[in-house]
Amino acid sequence: MSEATTQITLIGTRLATIGMEFVFNGPTSECETCKLRNTCTNLEKGRRYRVLGLRGELVHECPLHDGGVKAIEVTESPIIVAIDARKAFAGSKMILEPPNCEEYYCSMYDICHPVGLKEGDRCTIVEVVGESPEECPQGHSLKLVELRR
Repeated sequence: MSEATTQITLIGTRLATIGMEFVFNGPTSECETCKLRNTCTNLEKGRRYRVLGLRGELVHECPLHDGGVKAIEVTESPIIVAIDARKAFAGSKMILEPPNCEEYYCSMYDICHPVGLKEGDRCTIVEVVGESPEECPQGHSLKLVELRR
């Protein structure tokens, strides 16, 4: 999915703003009996999405969102990731392999292990953003890149 594809889904009315990003965490038990379940839960669990547009003003009742839900258009968000500097070339394709690191309290951990991407994902490097904000405590030479699945 190197080109940005869009999907229609439902989201709480208070969250439905263009440009807002969120991680889809999957359905809850309240969703099991809802007639809108297939439309609300059509995103991939654990992925980060960005709201591109609103689809009308119709608001549907929802047991989770007190203001109801409305239709929106979303796409997977590109994600900034720290990768091995030797592999950081704009336009190149790669398979995400986060570093084998257990330094969970490292300030770089979240950028090396980004939410929204999983090990083994096939990605395209959209842009090389620049140098990592700090040196890796394990001595890896890292660059920041923008990845899209």
